[in-house]
Amino acid sequence: MDPVKLMKQEVGRAAAAQVKSGTVVGLGTGSTTAFAIQFIGERIASGELKDIKGIPTSFQASVLAKQHGIPLATLDDVDHIDIAIDGADEVDPQMNLIKGGGAAHTREKVIDGLAERFIVVVDSSKLSNKIGTIFALPVEAIPMAIAPVTRALKKLGGKVEMRMGIKKDGPVITDQGNMVLDVTFNGIDNPAEMEKDINNIPGVLDNGLFIGLATEVLIGEVTDGEATVRSM
Repeated sequence: MDPVKLMKQEVGRAAAAQVKSGTVVGLGTGSTTAFAIQFIGERIASGELKDIKGIPTSFQASVLAKQHGIPLATLDDVDHIDIAIDGADEVDPQMNLIKGGGAAHTREKVIDGLAERFIVVVDSSKLSNKIGTIFALPVEAIPMAIAPVTRALKKLGGKVEMRMGIKKDGPVITDQGNMVLDVTFNGIDNPAEMEKDINNIPGVLDNGLFIGLATEVLIGEVTDGEATVRSM
């Protein structure tokens, strides 16, 4: 098997191993998290895990959970989330994250933020010394406000591009029916302040800065063809 795929599998397996019977689990979005969903499903099928409720962060997560036999619920059905497992596009040494490469960051922030424990699953290419240096920051905005939101983001020092669909004409549309602006900074000096400043722009629903939410980061690496997992 491709070493990178094997590494993602092992990170997903390590995260899935932290799920306990009788818990509510936030199910994230992305290729590494997909393996975690698969392994949670396998543990349910074997009888190792019982009485699990999954809260999906996206349509993709919902489809995968159903495929792997994970019972699903909504935030209307539960009063807490015990653990959330989700990926990230960039992670700094303080465990600040940029998420939203899959345009699901608004729902992810709601669910990951509610979780008592938030486990992040990434490969080592997602690690940076300063947040905002390797991945553009996604900002979800309502369609009628795209022009003023773009101007406001430029005033904050960002280079703004509307995210366009692949194999689809026109922009990417989120599960909420909004658009995504990808904002490039040469590093973000104060990510907590930037998160608030962007979210205070009228027309912005949320942005992909996740500050102070992660409990643990599981990092997959490939060394000499061998997949390993370490914890931050």
